[in-house]
Amino acid sequence: MQRTQLYFFKQLFYTLLCLLFLSACATKNVEEKVPATFYPQPPEQPRLQFLTTLSSEEDLGIIKKDGLDSFLMGPNVSFSAIGRPYDVSSSPGKIYATDRQINKIVIIDLVAKSFKTLDDNGPGILQVPAGIWVSQDDIKYIADMKRQQIVVFDANNKYVRTYGNKELFEKPVDVAVHENRIFVCDMPKNQVVVLDKDSGKTLLQIGKLGSAEGQLYKPTHITVDDQGNLFVTDAFNFRVQQFDPEGNFVRVFGFHGDQIGGMARPKGLDIDREGHLYVTDAASEYTQIFDKKAQLLLFFGGPGTGPGKLYLPAGVHIDYDNIEFFNKFADKDFKLKYLFYVCNLSGPNKINVYGFGDWTGK
Repeated sequence: MQRTQLYFFKQLFYTLLCLLFLSACATKNVEEKVPATFYPQPPEQPRLQFLTTLSSEEDLGIIKKDGLDSFLMGPNVSFSAIGRPYDVSSSPGKIYATDRQINKIVIIDLVAKSFKTLDDNGPGILQVPAGIWVSQDDIKYIADMKRQQIVVFDANNKYVRTYGNKELFEKPVDVAVHENRIFVCDMPKNQVVVLDKDSGKTLLQIGKLGSAEGQLYKPTHITVDDQGNLFVTDAFNFRVQQFDPEGNFVRVFGFHGDQIGGMARPKGLDIDREGHLYVTDAASEYTQIFDKKAQLLLFFGGPGTGPGKLYLPAGVHIDYDNIEFFNKFADKDFKLKYLFYVCNLSGPNKINVYGFGDWTGK
């Protein structure tokens, strides 16, 4: 009996050793460096690199198991993950995403390496959050379509106040803030309402139903630049329109079509400090970059689930504050200037992270 038991334990020991060896080999293969994805592709000089994807806490590197743990306890299971990210914003050390699957705001803490949701209980409870804007001092402005309001949380994620009501807004889908002005995109009303941040009173109403310059048809996303210029995704007119700080029409970006520079289902947009406009398209599943004169500079992404690919993209965001957390993903010859996030409403890759920068190699 003793010899039989000894034989059994020896066999078990050797089996575990074999499993550990095979697991180590598999881990090594998985961790082998994947060739970098650049836009434009070599031999042209790269200006943009796909860095990584943020879908769950595992992507922050906080859940790790060795081969024996995986064998005894099962595969890695993330404690927290993103469902259907619709919009994204950031502050130093944090990324915020509107998750339409759970109707919550997911907070990605890059310092603590954790995922959690914004505590929106009580008067600040969110019902159907859509667009989100986060100021430099970490104040969160959230467009809630069902509440028909803009809901505000402070830097400590505590509810502060709301703007608007069902008499003012029919379906606020996005929000942007510049100095003392709050811009609210109301899709059914085909306009952007500008509010005074202190009083909440209406200052301007930009746009009305139509296809002429300055008119809107189902606007979905907005952003403002450092000078207070407004950029609106005019979705059913298949374009983006720019307005000056007083609501006067300035120019059009894009046109209806599936060729380069065209738009079929434009969604999220943002603008960098040099005036380059980024616009993502849920139909083509590409993101396009335009210069100040509305000329196309570059496009990237494309349909699929591979590195850098997009799958029903929605909100986008440019981030200058959190480069340090993503430098490790950049090629050694590529110096990052800012980050660019794209939300994917479907597919396994929830938030794609790209880096815009300068090639320093040969």
